[in-house]
Amino acid sequence: MAKIAVIDYDMGNLHSACKGLAIAGASPFITNLAADLERADALVLPGDGAFDPAMQHLRARDLVQPLKEAIASGKPFLGICLGLQLLFDYSDEGKEAGLGLIPGHIKKFRKEPDITIPHMGWNQLTLAQPELPLWQGIHSGDWVYFVHSYYAEPLDAAVVAATTTHGTQTVTAAIAKDNIMAMQYHPEKSAPAGLTMLANFVAWVEAQRPVAAL
Repeated sequence: MAKIAVIDYDMGNLHSACKGLAIAGASPFITNLAADLERADALVLPGDGAFDPAMQHLRARDLVQPLKEAIASGKPFLGICLGLQLLFDYSDEGKEAGLGLIPGHIKKFRKEPDITIPHMGWNQLTLAQPELPLWQGIHSGDWVYFVHSYYAEPLDAAVVAATTTHGTQTVTAAIAKDNIMAMQYHPEKSAPAGLTMLANFVAWVEAQRPVAAL
């Protein structure tokens, strides 16, 4: 069973992420220790709240460099909501530098008549990267649950794995590059579609684990 480290930096509902991963067949554990990132089979960075405090909390726990090194080593990584945004260089929301693992930045939704900011509630996905392991059994038009006022704008459009449209604005809903996958929405709150995505991630992690010697 895949051991998945759910990173605790005081910025989100860790227990709902853990519950979703457990239902998906993983063995999740909450940690804020760098050593645990090394021994885990995969990492999950959840998060709710603001960009600057999140980066400050990661730094205060000496997790920034260990997190970067673990991802650079090829360890499977899943970012959720704010955990996606922190992968980028910076955010219009604040002044702190992000992790800088995906070139680009985080932008705020434009105000429009008849839309709400934050973008909160159920919305539909348009999928890209059709071979992405997360999308097994998932289709364009499936509904997922969002809560955000900001969205990612990567420099390389090829990393966009899904989009969603709020008002007239079509924005990044998920990204994927190599061992990094991340979702702007909350899969653990997205009913069967979200649980399917978590199960797909867990299955992909299991497939990456080394085969034990006989």
